[in-house]
This record gives sequence, structure tokens and C-alpha cells, in this order.
Amino acid sequence: MVQRRTTTRFRARLLSLACASIVQFGLDAAQAASAPDIADPVSARVLAEFSLEELSNIEITSVSKRAERLSDAAASIFVITADDLRRSGVRSLPEALRLAPNLQVAQASASGYAISARGFNGISANKLLVLIDGRSVYTPLFSGVFWDVQDVLLEDVERIEVISGPAGTLWGVNAVNGVINVITRSAADTQGGLMAAGAGNRDNGVAVRYGGKLGTNGSYRVYAKHFDRFSTRTEDGDRKDDAWHKRQAGFRTDWRDAGDTLTVHGNAYDGAEGQPLPGSVVIGGLPLPLDTISISGANVTARWNRALEGGSNVTLQAYLDRTKRTVPPSFSETLTIVDLQFQHALRPIGMHALVWGAEYRHGWDRVRNATFLTAAFGPPPRPFFGFLPEKLEQKWWSVFAQDEMTLREDLRLTLGARVERNDYTGTEFLPSLRLAWKFAPEHLLWTAASRTVRAPSRLDRDVFVPASPPFLLAGGPDVRSEVAKVYELGYRGQPTDRISYSVTAFHAVYDHLRTQEIAPSGTFLIFANEMEGRSSGLEMWGSYQATTNWRLSGGLSTLRERLRLKAGSTDTAGLRAQEGRDPAHSWLLRSSLNLPLRTELDATVRRVAALSDPSVPAYTAVDVRLGWKPRPDVELSITGHNLFDSGHAEFGDPATRTEVRRNVFFKVVGRF
Repeated sequence: MVQRRTTTRFRARLLSLACASIVQFGLDAAQAASAPDIADPVSARVLAEFSLEELSNIEITSVSKRAERLSDAAASIFVITADDLRRSGVRSLPEALRLAPNLQVAQASASGYAISARGFNGISANKLLVLIDGRSVYTPLFSGVFWDVQDVLLEDVERIEVISGPAGTLWGVNAVNGVINVITRSAADTQGGLMAAGAGNRDNGVAVRYGGKLGTNGSYRVYAKHFDRFSTRTEDGDRKDDAWHKRQAGFRTDWRDAGDTLTVHGNAYDGAEGQPLPGSVVIGGLPLPLDTISISGANVTARWNRALEGGSNVTLQAYLDRTKRTVPPSFSETLTIVDLQFQHALRPIGMHALVWGAEYRHGWDRVRNATFLTAAFGPPPRPFFGFLPEKLEQKWWSVFAQDEMTLREDLRLTLGARVERNDYTGTEFLPSLRLAWKFAPEHLLWTAASRTVRAPSRLDRDVFVPASPPFLLAGGPDVRSEVAKVYELGYRGQPTDRISYSVTAFHAVYDHLRTQEIAPSGTFLIFANEMEGRSSGLEMWGSYQATTNWRLSGGLSTLRERLRLKAGSTDTAGLRAQEGRDPAHSWLLRSSLNLPLRTELDATVRRVAALSDPSVPAYTAVDVRLGWKPRPDVELSITGHNLFDSGHAEFGDPATRTEVRRNVFFKVVGRF
């Protein structure tokens, strides 16, 4: 109750500040009307001013680990720009990823999201690799991402590169169905101060950032942010007690001298979130309350790049990432990761442009399994759920090489392979082949074939229920890597200066997918690899510059999955659940309109097809944002989400899932 009153007072203070700001800025609006209209005083030009042709020339790095134009990238890649983030009114990284039409993003609770590309979605989705400024944030606990701890100051994001499809050659195992690469701006591009505050009927938050110079060649920035997201409700109107509170601070420094650049950045956070309904678990007649989940962590990354003579360059990167998560009554985990990477891009030699590198990753994982007495198993008290062994040290190493061959001026062939070793399955081989034909200056046709894998995690091998014999579930001692062979055909082009679009067709063949089987003894369950299948689909998106001040964009993705159990498997429930978690299609339309008096009107419509297991009806969501700059260094906006629908479900069991309801958010951003 005290926390709720504190939150209410905080919201009231934010709203009072916002209203006072409107009055003051309104008085200054007439004077400011003639001032230059810029998004950030340090930015030479904002992306909103770019033509479609210039946007197609944005440099990206995720496809080939070197800078290349988006229009030349032989992959299904969508770029979320800084201006997309600002004009959409999103407040978190998972919400920002809804802007990518080649991703499926579904909310299950206040802090829980299911995010995937090309199927296999779930709260513990494990076939999507996510990086934030070069640091991989997937956890070896389940080969997925804890989305409740992945956070950045969105005002500092330069772009988010979203690849759908395999990228194991360059990024390693677990980059099976896609890669998300979040790239923040250099400290040199975020000089001065920024304050952002907002409040609404779903959440509120505040953030502060300041950047300055370090001598003649260096720059820095520091930031801090805090947000509160309130508890959601189920479809029946029951309160879920899943409120989410988090604070985070960090820094970034950049030095540049001749051919050398050095970047060091880090973050620290802590937070708490209520566990979703049902609110208690009854085991053996004993009710177990689901207490608040606590999360905390810190990380630091250093990256050095040297440009060599003749066009070669060398990059070294190292990061340390330590996280802690306590999920009562299940477990508490402390994970420390050290990662070292080396990359050498050689100068072009004839028709060849070669890049190669190596990576070493070391992890220390400690899980404390909660202990309690249950009538079902009798004394002495023991963990009902556990990871065994509780302490585990793991090592991963890999080497890769990729050669881009210019067969003709308009034809490029890229061959690559990665060899990666893990402690569970040993050495994995990840080859790829890509062919790109630029048959006209603004038209690219490409095709690719790849083999990639999802290596086992602790959740596959080391989970036991209960955590001492006799077991009901005894891990997966023989679980193998899940394998995907993927074939793609794509086109990207700009037929006129007003229209650009991209189309990709894909077909994937999966084997050794994880299942839950009866052990040979017949007395308990184990994890195995008795599922296989195929998936195919289409991804397309494009933009149309209707007028100088009005841009329309949209995207569509379709998916058809055909999974089946191998002979002897009994995991029919797992098969139905896996096939039922992915929509057959989804689409979105966006409109960005610049109005007079520095006013912006943005609208997004999203349509997602139904899910079958558990059943989730199809839904349409409409979001609208109205933004106003009364002066160049101040922006006011109000965003309404799900405006024409009182509520809809997106993922999970009908009895406990969140009903995503209509919400409105008011935001003030000031720069100084």
C-alpha cells in the first residue's frame, strides 16, 4: 500500500511538471516558431529529413561484420532508425521491436514478452540472438533472453538492425532464426544534457543524460533512468500483481586518434517485478506464495579498432557481464560471463575481401535451488525444482572466416564458415553461402543457404524435478543441438525516388528439436530430440513518400510450420504447443505526417492472426502519437496505444495472461 501511494504521488508530480511545462512553452511558442527545427543540437541532420534513397544508403554492420550500405546487404534485414523510435512513442526495447515487421512480439505480463523471428515463439524463445553495442545478452540458462533486464536509453539509440534468418557463421550458435543488434550513438554525438519525463495510466518514468568532452580527442556521456509499470489485469478483470519497477545508470566514452578508436561503456541496474497470476502454487496441499522477483546486474565493454594501411583493420573487444536473478520459490541465479573477441578484415586482394576472427567465452553460473517441505514427497525438506549441479563453469570458443568474392562488378559470392565448441555437444560446424546480383543500380537480387544450430542450455540438460531422487523429470543427459538448414531468396529495390521495398521468401528444415519423453526405465521423464519439421514464409516491407511531409510504410510476414514427432515419441502436447504459438500472418501500416507549427502526427496499425495453443484470438491494435516542438530544444508528445480496442490478449494461458488495454502516455523531452 505504501508503494502504491508513493507511485501515485510520483505520477502526480510528473503530471504537474508536464502541465507547467506546457504553459511555459506555449508562451514561448510564437517566438520559437521561426527558430530552426532540429531533433538534437549535436545532430547535423535528423533521419526524418532523409529521402528514401538516403535511407537506403545507411551503413549497417550486422550482415557481414563490416560497414556496408543497406541497399547492398544480401539478407532479410530491417532497420529501426532513431527517428522511428522517437515518432512511435515506444518506451521500452520490446515495444520498439514491434516496429520490425520481420519479428513477432507478444506481451504476456507487465514485464514478460515472447519475441522471435520466423516462428518458435515463447517466453523462453531460444533461437534469436540479441546484441547491445556488441555484447551478447542471451543467457546460457535457457539460450534465450530475459527481456525484463534488457534496457537502453532510447533517446541514445542510433539504430536497431533486425536480421531475420540464420547468421551463425558470423555470430555463432543460437543465431538460428535471427539477430537483433542494438547500436547506440557515439558519445561525441550526444553532447550536452537531456531530460525526459513521462506519465500515463500504464506506466511512468524519468531519465537524465549528460555528455561532454575528454581532452581534444575524447567524449563521454553518463545517464540514469527509472520507470514504474503498473500491474496488469487478466481477461476476467483480475489484478495480476505483476508490477515492474527498474532503475538503471551507465556511461560511455569514445576516443579517436588517427587510425585508432577506443570505446568503453557500461551499465548497472536493479529492479523488482511481481510474479504473474495465479499468485500461489499448491504442492502437496501446501500453498507457496510467489514473492517478488528481484533482478540486478552490471556490465562493462571495451572495444578497440585500428585502421591499417591498404584498407585492412583490426578489432578487439572484451566484456564482463554479471547478473543476478531471484525467482521465489524456484531458484536464485548468479551468472558471470567474460567474453573476448578478435576480428581482422584484410584489405581486398584481387576479387577477394576476407574477414576472419575468433571468440572465447567463459561463464560461471551458480544456482541456489529453493528448499521447502511438501506432503507429496515427505521429509526431509528438499527443492521441488532444481538445476544440477548448482555450480557450473562453462567455456565456448570459436573461429570463423568469410570471403566476399566480386565475380563481376554486379555479382558477389560470399562463402563463410564457423567452427564453435561448447561443453555439451562439442564442436559445431556453421557454413553459409550467399550470392548477390545487383542487376541495376537500385535493384538487388540475392539468395542464401545456411546451416546453423541451437546448442543445449542448462534448461535442456540440468533441470531436475524434484532436485533429488526419486525424479519426475531428470534433465536431458543426451540432448543434442537443434539443427536448421535454411534457404532464402530475396529482393531489395527502389524503383522510384518515392518507393522502396524488400521481399524475402524462406524455407527452413529443422531436425533434433527438443521434446519431453518417457525415460527407458519408464519411471520418469527426460528431455530428448524427437521432433523435426519444416517452415516456410514470406517477409516484405516498403515505404512510400506520398508528399514531402508525409511518409507511409508497411510490412507483412507469413509463416507456415509443419512439425512432426519421430517414431516412438509421445510428446504430443509439446508438438501442439510449439505449432500453436506462432501466428500464420501479421502486418502493420505506419503513417508519419509533418504538420505546420512543428507538429507531428504518427499512426500505426498492427494486425496479428490468431494462435491456437493456447487459444489467442486475432487482434488489431491502433497507436497514435501527436508531437509538438514549441522550441527547438523541447518536445512534447502524447501517445495513445490500442485506442480502438478496450483490450486484447497476445500470449499465454487464458486464465493468467495479461489483457493489453488502452493506455495513454504524455512525455516531455528537453535538451540543454
